[in-house]
Amino acid sequence: MTSINYNNRCFRSVSNSGSGEVDGATVFHYRQEGDVVWATYAGGAIKQGVLVATVGENGRLHMRYSHVNQHGDLMTGQCESVPELLENGRLRLHESWQWTSGDRSSGTSVIEEFLQTTDGRPQTTE
Repeated sequence: MTSINYNNRCFRSVSNSGSGEVDGATVFHYRQEGDVVWATYAGGAIKQGVLVATVGENGRLHMRYSHVNQHGDLMTGQCESVPELLENGRLRLHESWQWTSGDRSSGTSVIEEFLQTTDGRPQTTE
């Protein structure tokens, strides 16, 4: 896989380890400038979150994230995301993460790009 442009791509969780807080209702909106990627995310157990990452070899993301969950807790962590280009041109990110706050547990997750309607909602069909 060569250069990946993450700018204006939206993702939603398709799987997560038990100690993770992101779920299928959490939406990530990615931006990119050069080798720097950032995103905002919210939904489900997350009130509001932000992440910042650098793009490495083969589009791999090295990131740090923080969010406030529905309980009002400020949570922080780090993550390595490995991209997979799907046949339909969308991206799937395979993630290995670890909390740097709370119980400091670790896990894996998968988030997948979805297409949006003109008003920003996910399209219901591929």
